[in-house]
Amino acid sequence: MDQRKGVDWTVIILTCQYKDSVQVFQRELEVRQKREQIPAGTLLLAVEDPEIRVGSGGATLNALLVAAEHLSARAGFTVVTSDVLHSAWILILHMGRDFPFDDCGRAFTCLPKENLRAPVEALVCNLDCLLDIMTHQLGPGSPPGVWVCSTDMLLSVPSNLGINWDDFQGARVIAFPGSPAYAVNHGVYLTDAQGFVLDIFYQGTEAEIQQCVLTDGRVPLVSGIVFFSVDTAEHLLATHVSPPLDACTYMGLDSGARPVQLSLFFDILLCMARNVSRENFLAGQPPEMGQGDMDVAGYLQGARAQLWRELRGQPLTMVYVPDGSYSYLTSSASEFLLSLTMPAAPKAQIVHSQVEKPQLLGPGCSVVNCLLEGAVHLEPGSVLQHCHLQGPVHIGTGCFLSGLDTAQSEALRGLELRDLVLQGHHVRLHGSLSYVFTLVGRLDSWKRQEIDTYLNMSWSDFFKKTGIRDWDLWDPDMPPAERHLLSARLFPVLHPSRALGPRDMLWMLDPRDDGGKALQTWRVSWRLSWEQLQPHLDRAATLASRRDLFFHQALQKARHVLKARQDLCLRPLIRAAVHEGFSKHVLAMLDQVAAGAEDPGVASRALACVADVLGCMAEGQGGLRSGPAANPEWMRPFSYLECGDLSRGVRALAQERDKWLSRPALLVRAARHYEGAEQILVRHAVMTAQHFVSMEPVELPAPGQWVMAECPARVDFSGGWSDTPPIAYEFGGAVLGLAVRVDGCRPIGARARRITEPELWLAMGHQKDEMATKIVCRSLDDLQDYCQPHAPGALLKAAFICAGIVHVRSELSLQEQLLHNFGGGFELHTWSELPHGSGLGTSSILAGAALAALQRAAGQLVSTEALIHAVLHLEQVLTTGGGWQDQVGGLMPGIKVGRSQAQLPLKVEVEEITVPKGFVQKLNDHLLLVYTGKTRLARNLLQDVLRSWYARLPAVVQNAHSLVRQAEECAEAFHQGNLPLLGQYLTSYWEQKKLMAPGSEPLAVRRMMDVLAPYVHGQSLAGAGGGGFLYVLTKEPRQKEAVEAVLAKTEGLGNYSVHLVEVDMQGLSLQLLGS
Repeated sequence: MDQRKGVDWTVIILTCQYKDSVQVFQRELEVRQKREQIPAGTLLLAVEDPEIRVGSGGATLNALLVAAEHLSARAGFTVVTSDVLHSAWILILHMGRDFPFDDCGRAFTCLPKENLRAPVEALVCNLDCLLDIMTHQLGPGSPPGVWVCSTDMLLSVPSNLGINWDDFQGARVIAFPGSPAYAVNHGVYLTDAQGFVLDIFYQGTEAEIQQCVLTDGRVPLVSGIVFFSVDTAEHLLATHVSPPLDACTYMGLDSGARPVQLSLFFDILLCMARNVSRENFLAGQPPEMGQGDMDVAGYLQGARAQLWRELRGQPLTMVYVPDGSYSYLTSSASEFLLSLTMPAAPKAQIVHSQVEKPQLLGPGCSVVNCLLEGAVHLEPGSVLQHCHLQGPVHIGTGCFLSGLDTAQSEALRGLELRDLVLQGHHVRLHGSLSYVFTLVGRLDSWKRQEIDTYLNMSWSDFFKKTGIRDWDLWDPDMPPAERHLLSARLFPVLHPSRALGPRDMLWMLDPRDDGGKALQTWRVSWRLSWEQLQPHLDRAATLASRRDLFFHQALQKARHVLKARQDLCLRPLIRAAVHEGFSKHVLAMLDQVAAGAEDPGVASRALACVADVLGCMAEGQGGLRSGPAANPEWMRPFSYLECGDLSRGVRALAQERDKWLSRPALLVRAARHYEGAEQILVRHAVMTAQHFVSMEPVELPAPGQWVMAECPARVDFSGGWSDTPPIAYEFGGAVLGLAVRVDGCRPIGARARRITEPELWLAMGHQKDEMATKIVCRSLDDLQDYCQPHAPGALLKAAFICAGIVHVRSELSLQEQLLHNFGGGFELHTWSELPHGSGLGTSSILAGAALAALQRAAGQLVSTEALIHAVLHLEQVLTTGGGWQDQVGGLMPGIKVGRSQAQLPLKVEVEEITVPKGFVQKLNDHLLLVYTGKTRLARNLLQDVLRSWYARLPAVVQNAHSLVRQAEECAEAFHQGNLPLLGQYLTSYWEQKKLMAPGSEPLAVRRMMDVLAPYVHGQSLAGAGGGGFLYVLTKEPRQKEAVEAVLAKTEGLGNYSVHLVEVDMQGLSLQLLGS
């Protein structure tokens, strides 16, 4: 279920009593393995009990034999050998008998719980809770052996439970605390001071129970959990070849042996209890046998004698869990309702359900796997499971309703149900599937020997009220002792002329003066008793209908989450849908949301979710999620999105997608193109920043006159990643940054001038070089690669386009445009003295410098605030994406906080941070840059972060909150001039960056940070991380030589260098030079 270390089970076996349920429950185990609740390598087996009533002991012996047989075959043996047990951890889960409140038994009874840590969203059944307890709480640390666990109880176990398994031998039972009063109807252990079990009492006398009371005043209850060591399991397995115990297994029954009923606790374990004598053991009988089985007592005595011979010498110890809790799932409706509701809770428990009017649900009631539309009232103490109801419906207190859908809502209108259990059942009769309804009272007893009632009234009152007679329910020759609720033919399963519904039972609550029509309809229907109904329940159809309803409500939830822009992660639901065959339904819903979205954030997130669905369908095959997204087949839908036709674009995407679903490689490539489509919408959203780009016309410089822009680099101190679209406008961002000079220089710059030739001359390289790379653009075709970031001069070409100097889609040629508007062309040089991938914001600051120089050369003056937004626009045109913190950090002077609100159009506002007098110099003395020699690959980091953000991974959403909050706190630390506190924030910031982008810390960098840690207040890699520059805030001033000395002594750091750094108080400078 999560990343906790648990038992790596070798085999998990689920025993069930019905042959036709084996495949159904086998699939349920496999589904849980896909959900990662069960280790991938575990052998899963659903095993039918050899006979319906072999007892828990017989079912355990049979399951152990089946496990040993499968492991023997897997190991290459041709016969069953117990040697395979020596390296196996086996878990046997017993389904047990029928349960009146769930057609799939107590194991698959759904609980009002959600596992928010689970990688796959799913209903939580009792089986899931017990699997988690056995795997992560009781099982860890145990030696190889066999765990046996019943599924007929609700358990809670403290997370820090540590069981000592040193030198363990024999068998061990797990006991939970209970009151002596509860023990009257239950099993309890009597132990000595060393924890050895002396005796096991079932429904013991007051004196026996008092013997078992522990120092805490409670008694250790028999919980249904036991562990057998390998040696003890081998002794138990050995009995399967000896009569009469061979009859407990399928091998014995297949050989014609007479069935025998054994109890796990009161036969198999009881013979190991120290105070039990052989004479008393052989004379006793387990409570599972019942009073009607006395004729087989002699046969059982032979079985017990065999158990005594094999197991008597095995020690039996007990582990008591004082802080745990145990509750047996009885057949009492009142107790069942109490276990699913929280009477003291201030509001209803709504789990995996969509409720249109939650205010109509009473406090403490429970709703699980339901879709409630309209006015559905549910009063306190009642439970709804697996229902799709449409109001108006009123359900009073003490009710349990399950398996009802909209077709049955009409039958509930006008009624106020109270203290009733109404259930719908999938039934297969003579090969045909039908739907049957049962109605009983909350107070009715399901036990044969108790005083019987029906609908909470005596049978005589019921007959008088409804006109039904006892001969309607029981055959005349049936003995009175056998006439009870279980055997009463109450429930219509087939009517000769129409479909059945809840009304065919509900009329009994208020028989109206209808001339006896309801009674007559009931009488002419083919009816079955509860006992007769059980073998015909179709558990496959039951689980399938629950699954359908789960995804129906889950898709409604997902639709609401997307439209309401909620920060809820949908990946667990996506995984569930793909694993269980509902991926097409999820894709259709996402298409609808995306096509109808008015908010670009909603549409782009829906497209990102489609990419997640496709990636999940690839099941880890087909290649990496990050990759190219420009296949010609996808250009038509992309063109619609580029033109703003969202609905048409989404439809075209879906049409193309259908051609790419056949194999993992195609699925992954389709996912990449959906991320490409999502980026188109992000680009359009970011381009709204153009609203805040304004220019002021100024005198055009003379041809040949250079305009030079110079800029510092930037160091981000807190908040980075929150400025990255779409986080910047969906959540809001805040980044604290410093403009800095490196080794006394402003390392980034550009210069532009007009030239007489109607051409564009581009040059990139170091400022003092003879311009290493030169490009001449003479036609619009030479500019067409402006949106390919790795193409030579792409940034400079994009700058000409974004500055409005060139229009690439104009009918006029490049020369015509330049001559008409400027009388000639332009020359643009850009440079950076920093290494590629430095993390100091080079490319964005360079874009700002290029735009500033070009605009001024073209006769336009752009404010720095406008330039910040212009760079956002340019980077979207260039298709590199990216946030706003780099240009804020490098174009604006000094120490400042940039902020953007969660809204469009995207607007960045900057606040200068004032610091105490002399603090800037102090900062300069303590701040150093260390070039790590590692080049970062921010592009892949960015794709991963955006993918995590659109998935709304909880850790990423929480981290976004932390980043923004800490940026504001860091600003206050600058106000105070608190250097140690700034160091703490710097180190914390690096941890936040790593959480946002796992894999951004190379090993050599970690080694470097570790050796520097004693000498610094704090440190972080610049920008996105992954390499580039490390900046450190040293404890002592002027530590360049000391840091170099420390690093020189450290092996494996590679080609690093240490640089002085100082805060730049000028920011972007723009000046006109001579020709």
